[in-house]
Amino acid sequence: MKALEGFSDKDFREVVLRALRLLAVITVIGGALLWWKMGWQTAVLLVVGAAISGSGLWEWLRLMSALMAKMEEGGEARPMGLVLAGFFLRLGLTIVVLYVSLKTLDGSVYALAAGLGLGVFALTYEGLKLVKAWTV
Repeated sequence: MKALEGFSDKDFREVVLRALRLLAVITVIGGALLWWKMGWQTAVLLVVGAAISGSGLWEWLRLMSALMAKMEEGGEARPMGLVLAGFFLRLGLTIVVLYVSLKTLDGSVYALAAGLGLGVFALTYEGLKLVKAWTV
């Protein structure tokens, strides 16, 4: 049985990138199904939620990579101020996008919530796959 002690920054990056790919695939399939069954506005709300969730995963990957590089001896990291500024800029943009999409689109709010939850689902799925692979 492998120990998780050997889990590296590269492994973390691969898990998050696989989760982003899974998120994109589920969003395309789910968006097409929702467009067909409930209309384009509901499909757009799902895509908006998934885009926000995916951007959160990407920003988390950048933040954790910068922190790990700072913690390692001799690691070249991006300036933390720049990474944190990007994080808060994305957070503010997320609030604006949520507000505008809810005000202008007359689709199902549940599709937006599902899109927001897709990132958590994708990351959990990839994490469970990783744990299963490391314990076998």
